[in-house]
Amino acid sequence: MKDHANIAHWAERTDMAAAFRWTARLNMHEAVANHFSLAVNPEGTRFLINPKGRHFSRITASSLVEIDANDPSTMDRPDAPDPTAWGLHGSLHRACPHARCAMHVHSIHATVLASLADSRLPAIDQNTAMFHNRVVVDDHYGGMAFEEEAARCVQLLSNPKIHTMVMGNHGVLIIGRTVAETFNRLYYFERAAETYIRALQTGKELRYLPDAIAEKTAGEWEAYPDFAEDFLREIKALLDSDGDSYAD
Repeated sequence: MKDHANIAHWAERTDMAAAFRWTARLNMHEAVANHFSLAVNPEGTRFLINPKGRHFSRITASSLVEIDANDPSTMDRPDAPDPTAWGLHGSLHRACPHARCAMHVHSIHATVLASLADSRLPAIDQNTAMFHNRVVVDDHYGGMAFEEEAARCVQLLSNPKIHTMVMGNHGVLIIGRTVAETFNRLYYFERAAETYIRALQTGKELRYLPDAIAEKTAGEWEAYPDFAEDFLREIKALLDSDGDSYAD
């Protein structure tokens, strides 16, 4: 592991790189598409994002690009991000300062859910309940997330209680205050979507949680002490034990 202590936002960069690597290990990535970002200034407009065309399994802390959502010349830079990454994450960090971290993937089960005529995720177990009343479904897909389409999408995340957007016919976008919180939600949303889809596949009647219990459970998830932080710490420990280069 090299010493990059002189690079700004090093702790945040290592957290991000670990999240990219673990997403790849879980096969929740897609080729060299998809992107994560993290705001690094109080206004939320300067952010780290993955470099264009780099596989998630090769992202390192030092390779993340720092850009400004309010700089229209960003795409003229030699290290400009992918144009859909700029469109989606630039629009998000301009419009939603509460969205400090954002993770967008086309993971299998989230995308299957996004492809259903009814893309809502009902509370049928403890994991699906995490997202009760905290998900918005965008059912007006208008093509790839270049700037105009992206700006339309992110308006759906203006309510700080909503941290997950099922992008109809597309994938999922998760936001949070930290890398740990956001990645924890991303992981659990994929697991929750898988549970729901597998339950539908049985053809049997589903057992839905009452609204009051689902809301209570969602609140308990949010108040669970250090849960997301512990998960990310263990991910980094596992990567370190494997000699992974994420922290380079």
